[in-house]
This record gives sequence, structure tokens and C-alpha cells, in this order.
Amino acid sequence: MVTPLLTDLYQFTMAYAYWKAGKHLDRAVFDLYFRKNPFGGEFTIFGGLEECIRFIANFKITEDEIKFLRSVMPTCEDGFFEYLSSIDCSDVEVYAIHEGYVVFPKVPLMRIEGPVAVVQLLETPFLSLVNYASLVTTNAARHRLVAGKSKNLLEFGLRRAQGPDGGISASRYSYMGGFDATSNVAAGRLFGIPIRGTHSHAFVSSFMGLDEITDKALISSDGSSKCEDFVSLVQNWLIKIKDSSSLGGTFGETNQSELAAFTSYALAFPNSFLALVDTYDVMRSGVPNFCAVALALNDMGYKAVGIRLDSGDLAYQSAETRKFFHAIEKDFGIVGFGQMNITASNDLNEETIDALNKQGHEVDAFGIGTYLVTCYAQAALGCVFKLVEINKQPRIKLSEDVTKVSIPCKKKCYRLYGKEGYPLVDIMTGEDEPGPKIGERLLCRHPFIESKRAYVVPQHVEELLKCYWPGNSSNSREELPSLYEIRSRCIQHLDWMRPDHMRRLNPTPYKVSVTAKLYDFIHFLWLNEAPVGELQ
Repeated sequence: MVTPLLTDLYQFTMAYAYWKAGKHLDRAVFDLYFRKNPFGGEFTIFGGLEECIRFIANFKITEDEIKFLRSVMPTCEDGFFEYLSSIDCSDVEVYAIHEGYVVFPKVPLMRIEGPVAVVQLLETPFLSLVNYASLVTTNAARHRLVAGKSKNLLEFGLRRAQGPDGGISASRYSYMGGFDATSNVAAGRLFGIPIRGTHSHAFVSSFMGLDEITDKALISSDGSSKCEDFVSLVQNWLIKIKDSSSLGGTFGETNQSELAAFTSYALAFPNSFLALVDTYDVMRSGVPNFCAVALALNDMGYKAVGIRLDSGDLAYQSAETRKFFHAIEKDFGIVGFGQMNITASNDLNEETIDALNKQGHEVDAFGIGTYLVTCYAQAALGCVFKLVEINKQPRIKLSEDVTKVSIPCKKKCYRLYGKEGYPLVDIMTGEDEPGPKIGERLLCRHPFIESKRAYVVPQHVEELLKCYWPGNSSNSREELPSLYEIRSRCIQHLDWMRPDHMRRLNPTPYKVSVTAKLYDFIHFLWLNEAPVGELQ
């Protein structure tokens, strides 16, 4: 569980300054948003909302934590620590876009309202929970888009993640972004994510030969018969493969330690036998050894799953392996053997999968680790948490860099859809402005560039910010969906977006706008707050 102390010191020093000035109960509104889409793309997937809601539901500073704060802030008055020990989030309101939605820069992912000192203490935890979650979910979604819907995507990143917590989060949000399973057993238990795994090269090389296998018996899948010497059955099949019309001469003596490892693993897991075939030589040993074991399993009523390739030319090896499987099916009449699963791993990322697609390959599933969970292509999303209103007075943050200028006031956010069903634009309005209406023409303006504007006649209007934590308000609260439901929502929303917004190379930017009234107010407040220079 995240503690309230998982924050930056300046949140507590500001809280003390607010308290000392008598401002700590001032009603503040903050927006949490990001400024630029990651990975050179034009979309982001929102993740981390559930963790934020669970954090504020359990927000309470303990006596031990108060004691520690006293030690690091020794000049603060006792009354401040008494105040800290009394606070919770019962007077905080959180409005957010649904987790798993496709989202865009400048549009608030979350709007947080409440006493300024309390909400300020939520800033760093919220940013920590949303930044990485959204980044990994987006990375996973990008891998899903490049791999296509028909391929299985397996997250193998635990050993390369940024620590155990990072590994758990990566598994959770990779699944949310469209991956099918994880190797992370703990994540499977915590979140109900399907878990997958076979064996390593160490398992293969740990065997010296078939004589090490002591328990050679295997009962058939229906329990009607028993093979007393499964090892001999495997050896006989290897001989048949060598002598077959299609495959004869394609390989010589296979590695017997590898054959022993495969046989042993098949005896242990006859219903889910998937072998790592590149320990010694893929086509001269790994694939023939796998096929011999798979055919022996077939005799006993079991169906092997397939193979995993973890090195070398994956496009070529997968194509040659598929030919080998088809030859087995043809020569021995084993229906479906040619469609045996081929999984590929070995430091895969978006670019390598895209290259494999262009070369042509026979891979059915991709195991992706390092580049996925570390977000190797971009270290952070860069979400920010900005004050936009206090005591009903709009506030703005200015900068010489216009991308860092905040959009003031408490806002409503809408997604406008066109005739073809695709989203056209996200638009922000002032809280008191009437919302967009279906069939009514609306002027949409870029928040800061005067010449960028367009009229839109929406065919469907969706209000984006929903109440997830009502505080003391009378607003009804949205229920937190399951991880599987969020994953389904994410995949659905990726389908709803116009393809040119989602493509890897030169994607079309999605339009984020404000109403004409809000545009005018932004620039009025900007001019009002910016100091006027004086030339001497």
C-alpha cells in the first residue's frame, strides 16, 4: 500500500505554510494532465486511476509517520502536526476519464478538488501512480497494434524491470494495454492475469542423456492405457523422422541431452509441452527433437503446444520450422501438426516486430520483456499537476515555453465524434458553459495558436470526466471496473480511433481544443497576470 509519506518534502512544507497562513482549507481545483504523447506517437492510454482511488480511500497519516515528520520539520508548530493527524480525503472530489481510454495532451486525465493543503499532498503520489502506469499501458498498446490482433503477446519482463514493484506494475499495465499473459506468477495471483512459461536453457543443458530419466511411464490422456517406456517411444519417432521422405537428410544426430530434457519436461507436463529449441541448434537438433517428443505425446492422446525461439534470425527460423511441421503432418498424417505454435522472444520491441512483419514470418506469439517493462524508448510520460482554480478564482501558470502554459479554471471535457464514428476532437469548456450538442455547429479553437480553429458538427458527444470519488458532494460515484474490463475497454478504444492517428510512422496529430469563450478567457487572464515590461 502507498503511504502518504511517499511524496516530496515540499508537499509538507507547503502544507505547513498554507496552515500557518490560514489558507489550508481554501477550496482548490487541480488538473492532472500530460503535455506530449510518448514514443513519438499521437496517442496515450490512461492507466493508474484505480490505484489513485484506493490511495485516497486509505489516506491517513499514522502516529509513527507524524513522529518522523516532526523529526524532519523540527521548527513547525505542534498544531500543524495535530492537523496532519486529523486529515483524510473525505472532503476531496476526484473526476477522471475512464481508465483504459485513449487520451491526449492538455486534456485533464483527472480533476481533483478539495482543501488546498490536502490536495497538494496528493500531487506526488498521484503523479507517481499515473505516470508509469500510463506509459507502460501505452507501450503495450503500441506493441499490440504493430503485432496485430491475431498474435499472442506475452510479457516476460519481471527480471528486467525496475525492481519488484516495477515488475508487478509492468505486468498489470501490460495486460491492460492488450497483452495476453505474463510470466510473473505474483501478478497472476494478484490480478488474475493468465500466466505462461516453459523452461530455460539451463534446464536443457542440465541433462546429460536419456539414461537420467528414471520414471519413463506415461498414462494416456483418457486414462485408458499406459506407456511403460515413453523414452523408447520418443527414440522410435526420432528414427522415423530421420527416415521420412520429406525430412530425410535435413539433420543428422541430434543433441541427446536436449532430447532428454524435452522428454523429461513432456513427462512432467504432457498437456502443455512447449520446448525452447535454440540451446544447441534450432533446425539440426531442437526442432527434430521437439517433433519426436510431440509425436510420442500424440500417440498417448496428448497435443503438444509448440516451440520457443530465443535467438538468431527469427523470420527465417520460424519459416523453416513451419515447413518442418507441415512436412511432419504430411508424412505421418497428424492433422493440425503444421499449425503448431511458434513463440519468439529475444529482446523484441516495436521495431523488431515491425521488421519481422515486413520480412514475413511464421511466429504466432511474441514474448517481450526489457523494451516493454522499462519503456526503453522513453523514460517517463511527464504528467503534471497544476492548480487551475482556488476559492472559485481561476489561476494560470505562465511560461516562455507556451507548451507549459496551463489552461485555467474548472473545466468540463468532451469528445466529439464524426459521421464515420471516429473521434474528431476533444474540447474543453468552462464549468458553467453549456456542453456541445449533437448536430449543432461548434467552433473549436487551439488553446494558444490563434489561426488554428475549425467548426465541428458532432454526431455523438461524450463527456469525459466522471466522478470517481465524490467526497462530501451529492454526485453519484462510478464503480471501479475489473482489470479485464479495463483491458477490453482499451482494446475497443484503440479500434475506435482513426487509423492515421495510431500509425507508427508520421501519425496525424489528434485535435485538442477549447471553446471560443474559454479561449478568450485564457488570453485575458494571461495578459492580466503577465508583468508588463518597461523599456528605458
